[in-house]
Amino acid sequence: MRDTYESPLSSRYADKEMKYIFSPDMKFRTWRKLWIALAEAENELGLEVTQEQIDELKAHADDINYEVAEQREKLVRHDVMSHVYAYGQQCPKAAGIIHLGATSCYVGDNTDVIIMTEALKIVEKKLVSTIRLLSQFADKYKNLPTLAFTHFQPAQPTTVGKRATLWIQDLLMDLEDVRYVIKNMKLLGCKGTTGTQASFLELFEGDHEKCRKIDKLIAEKMGYTDCFAVSGQTYSRKLDSRVLNVLAGIAQSASKFSNDIRLLQHLKEIEEPFEKNQIGSSAMAYKRNPMRSERMASLSRYVMIDVLNPYITAATQWFERTLDDSANKRLSIPEAFLAVDAILNLYMNVSDGLVVYERVITAHLMNELPFMMTENIMMDAVKKGGNRQELHEKIRTYSMEVKTSGSNDLLEKIANDPAFFVTLDELKAKIEPSKYVGRSPKQTEDFLNEVVKPALAPYESMATETAEINV
Repeated sequence: MRDTYESPLSSRYADKEMKYIFSPDMKFRTWRKLWIALAEAENELGLEVTQEQIDELKAHADDINYEVAEQREKLVRHDVMSHVYAYGQQCPKAAGIIHLGATSCYVGDNTDVIIMTEALKIVEKKLVSTIRLLSQFADKYKNLPTLAFTHFQPAQPTTVGKRATLWIQDLLMDLEDVRYVIKNMKLLGCKGTTGTQASFLELFEGDHEKCRKIDKLIAEKMGYTDCFAVSGQTYSRKLDSRVLNVLAGIAQSASKFSNDIRLLQHLKEIEEPFEKNQIGSSAMAYKRNPMRSERMASLSRYVMIDVLNPYITAATQWFERTLDDSANKRLSIPEAFLAVDAILNLYMNVSDGLVVYERVITAHLMNELPFMMTENIMMDAVKKGGNRQELHEKIRTYSMEVKTSGSNDLLEKIANDPAFFVTLDELKAKIEPSKYVGRSPKQTEDFLNEVVKPALAPYESMATETAEINV
């Protein structure tokens, strides 16, 4: 449709798998699974819910009569009761026990938790693939010296692979957070209108133990270990902020990576993938713009700001609940997941196709390396009888001259000065870049073997994904 707005996250960026998780079909199928779990739990706890009714509900778990529900909602203006009615039309024997004792949040909130959990599993899978791809890159270039930067000013050299470990380390922290949140996801359970389970206490004729058991049974039937011990009408909206915290953390890591790649592409040292027929600029035909990394930064900014929505929502819920969370949740949570899905697709794509220009990297390093050698040169000259203060002033003066001249002949200036007791050939023999990268190659090896491999060990059977970027 060209005459109606739709979110670019859905139409351009996110994958089909993530979009389905937040689709109406996923939501309403989950509602029916929850109604079946409720009926089964009530049957097992002795209420007058028969196996025949449960079997009827199961027979129509997936063939949702959407037209009936939509027509009913126009009349009653209530989505949950419209779907209870539609389900009852297909299950006449069970119609009277569907949603028995529950309030709307039973299906609404439990479904939200289930959907977020499934979406986090997709995020987890893509994080693993990204870490794998970057690890391959780090291992390949662990020995390639490159100019390091502090304040974006030339600093002591590192290696290309060692720099990549910094990106990986951020993602490992994100993976750790994702795993923690998935492990600790809990359902709301069946708590009633204000979280007191008053309706179930009535149904179970004052039996508190059965009220406790129904939550446990529902959790188990839906694949969870537990429900929140207490709640108002809803689960604590602090859970939403915890989930989006993780997503914003991934966005933060991706943004740092994308900025580094953009800077490296400006230096012409490393470039993101650039396809044969890709156009960088409508005016400047020679340009190769880092559009994937720029899009990562752009979407990441959105997610890092979006995390404020559940923060404010959780902070402003009144007592047992208010409804000002609902419209905000419908936007902030799905859009954050779709954005992170797109971000990780870009991250995988860029990591899998990074182009490294080794000669340019070496040329930049060699142009700056003479400055980094000066402390060692000065110490060697002092050992041979030189005056440290005088030598320091000479190096400072020569360095300033070189920086304003446009060509780096610092070593020649030092070699021509008898105060340093050194020849040009002796200086050139010391300019091997690998001598100045410290433990970078070994640090990279150790990190990949001792940190990354154990972290990814639980995912050995999971295939590494790659992503194609279509726009």
